[in-house]
Amino acid sequence: MLHFEASQALQRLPKQFFAALSQKVNALVESGVDVINLGQGNPDQPTPAHIVQALQHAAENPLYHKYSPFTGHHFLKEAIATYYQREYQVTVDPTSEVAVLFGGKAGLVEISQCLLNAGDIALVPDPGYPDYWSGISMAGAEMATMPLEEAHGFLPDFSAVSSETLKQAKLMFLNYPNNPTGAIADTSFFKETVSLAEAHQIAIVHDFAYSAIGFDQHKPISFLQTPGAKGVGIEIYTMSKTYNMAGWRIGFAVGNPDLIAMIDLIQDHFYVSLFGGIQDAAAQALLGPQDSVSALAHTYESRRNALITALNEIGWSVQPPKGAFFAWLPVPAPFDSEGFAELLLNQAHVAVAPGIGFGTHGEGYVRVGLLTEEQQLLEAVKRIEALGIFQ
Repeated sequence: MLHFEASQALQRLPKQFFAALSQKVNALVESGVDVINLGQGNPDQPTPAHIVQALQHAAENPLYHKYSPFTGHHFLKEAIATYYQREYQVTVDPTSEVAVLFGGKAGLVEISQCLLNAGDIALVPDPGYPDYWSGISMAGAEMATMPLEEAHGFLPDFSAVSSETLKQAKLMFLNYPNNPTGAIADTSFFKETVSLAEAHQIAIVHDFAYSAIGFDQHKPISFLQTPGAKGVGIEIYTMSKTYNMAGWRIGFAVGNPDLIAMIDLIQDHFYVSLFGGIQDAAAQALLGPQDSVSALAHTYESRRNALITALNEIGWSVQPPKGAFFAWLPVPAPFDSEGFAELLLNQAHVAVAPGIGFGTHGEGYVRVGLLTEEQQLLEAVKRIEALGIFQ
């Protein structure tokens, strides 16, 4: 049998930190252990029935049995434009300012390959979503991290970025509501971001995956609501979180026409476009009733409240997240994040994600997903309490 060596691009890819965690969890489950898995980011609720029915109906349409237009059906782009106008009062040209994506993750990886050359710098939040790193590695570019610290509201401090780094940077990733910290961004921060991007010619990519999940009567704001935002960047939106369509693999990018054209070009070489029936159902989701969206946000807020209250009651002093469906919890001394996650998994049979997996500045925290019923969250707290760590 011949053995083949992977390309340098593949060898540069960061290791999948959480793959090992998943293997440990699966091994325990297969051995018969009852594990409460709070370490994943996979929505647990089904896709709303009216969206499923839209796909069932669309699947019978012979038009969708053929290749879809390479850049996606125009009716979906028009629906996206209507959605942004309705939800954020942002005017979008469906022809030049919208790209249909094979899931938000694809766009987040592709954009680095669109913009970066070997040796270029991309600014990334630390902690942050690891797939930002993947596209940068494929492009042969380099990362400069922007620490997200609690004292600064888990927002990057642009004044701490060196002038030399800003001079070389071509791309910046942001993500609010934030994974993994659950922080939100305000208007003044986005204004500062636009000013920085204009001054240093940096393309901004705002990952808006958790757009629909804000707590305490807060509606997360779109980066594109900021004056000048479309001049410097794009927003990447996924249907996975808002409509529980994670397995459908559909998202979109909205904003700067140059960046949208680049995404369309690279996807011309990767894909032949997404099944038209899924595009049809996505349009129906965006244009149809939004009751399920508000109900989903309420569900996550109820779970958040139950979890945070219970954790504080056992002596684990934690702060509630302001958005997304994660809680970012400080690790008690003397543990590090990976050691504490191992302890919880092996002794309490509760799986959490160690913060170090999201970057150097994730150390000292674990991420807990609000993606199971309240009863399971409270049972997880009871198991943790039984360890006696917080007495």
